[in-house]
Amino acid sequence: MSKITKVFTILLLVPMAVSAQMKWNSAYQQYIDQYKDIAIEQMLKYRIPASITLAQGVFESGAGRSDLTRKGNNHFGIKCHGWTGRKTYHDDDAKGECFRAYNNAYESYEDHSRFLVNSQRYRSLFNLKTTDYRGWARGLKAAGYATNPKYADKLIEIIQLYKLDRYDTAKDFDKFFVRHSRDNATDNNLHAIHTFNGNYYIKVRKGDTFHSLSKELGISYKKLAKYNERDKRDELVTGEIIYLKKKAKRAPKSYKGRLHYVRKGESMYSISQLYNIRLKYLYKMNKLKPDYQIKVGDALRLR
Repeated sequence: MSKITKVFTILLLVPMAVSAQMKWNSAYQQYIDQYKDIAIEQMLKYRIPASITLAQGVFESGAGRSDLTRKGNNHFGIKCHGWTGRKTYHDDDAKGECFRAYNNAYESYEDHSRFLVNSQRYRSLFNLKTTDYRGWARGLKAAGYATNPKYADKLIEIIQLYKLDRYDTAKDFDKFFVRHSRDNATDNNLHAIHTFNGNYYIKVRKGDTFHSLSKELGISYKKLAKYNERDKRDELVTGEIIYLKKKAKRAPKSYKGRLHYVRKGESMYSISQLYNIRLKYLYKMNKLKPDYQIKVGDALRLR
């Protein structure tokens, strides 16, 4: 084959290689945002890279959407071997295989860490640095964690695409979120905490007040009201969003260039809550005065 032919062949193959690469997925990013603090906490306790834990979690659970995760909160595909707790069954390498089941995601993350730490087959991995995610990914595959021949490559690809290695040097994590996730293992009546645009939020249930949420969340009811630009005596409406930190100045980067078209029943406040934007900045970026009355069909910038 001539040099020209070789070069031409390589050029033909490049687009195919690029197209085969994993594409950024908003569901993956949302999963990572949701569980990064737990992954960091586990790293600081057990010396397992947070990037590896997150990559395994997002891959094994399909970003939390797999049947195994939805039925049994199993984020890492760990089977029942030696397990005496709750179980669930799922078709994997064989039909109707037994998998471990947990009360919530935190229990799954904790058990995943202990599973690696206490198993002889993974012992050598703990000689690696927590910043060596490539070594960990290849070591997990070599030790038989998964049968997929591309398992290590998939983990590395996820880590690089979502820049998960930045968490491998973390020295701290959001203790509030981790504590709430851990406590929820024994109290299923607690509100689920969600993440969006760098903030945490819960959805109001019937009978909730700023006072009752304050007791559960450990956040002053005055602060909760302030974060949500409300009066502390306001009644809460079932289903509405309550943020647990100060709201942002604009929507996430993924909303760049996108507009929100006002629908019937919406207000500037409800839209600001929908996108986690402080009300004054929503007015400001749309060059509107605070007394402007929005109309159905109005187009609003979000960042």
